[in-house]
Amino acid sequence: MARGRAVSPLSAVILAAWLAAVCGPPAALLAWRQQRLVVVGSPEAQADWDAFRADMRRQSGRDGPVQRKVPKSSEPPELVWLRDYVNLAVIAWVALVGVLGGFLAALVIGIARGSPAPRSAAQDQPPGQSDDEKQHHRDAQHTNE
Repeated sequence: MARGRAVSPLSAVILAAWLAAVCGPPAALLAWRQQRLVVVGSPEAQADWDAFRADMRRQSGRDGPVQRKVPKSSEPPELVWLRDYVNLAVIAWVALVGVLGGFLAALVIGIARGSPAPRSAAQDQPPGQSDDEKQHHRDAQHTNE
């Protein structure tokens, strides 16, 4: 673009896909979070969690193949995660997908554009003699001298 080129349709599609991959999942997560917080923050969910903890407390003293541990949190883990840690998840997603996806998009766009064919030394010279012909002429002059 800096060279005065128009954006190709492939580049536009790739950039749109990258933006959708960076912005779409966090937006969906935040929308889902609002709906889910209502459910897991309800008194019924808290009562279920308290009942589960009480059951774990009863089972923790028993002998058996599995030792039960009473969860330390007084709130359901899903509520804690959605309330306290969802922002960290969004930041991690945007950083990782933004950088890795951006690199991949740049790589695909660069490959799609292609690079010009390498030029030979003869193509870089103005019309006339090549370096080999000039050297041959100088060698002939030195031999005659």
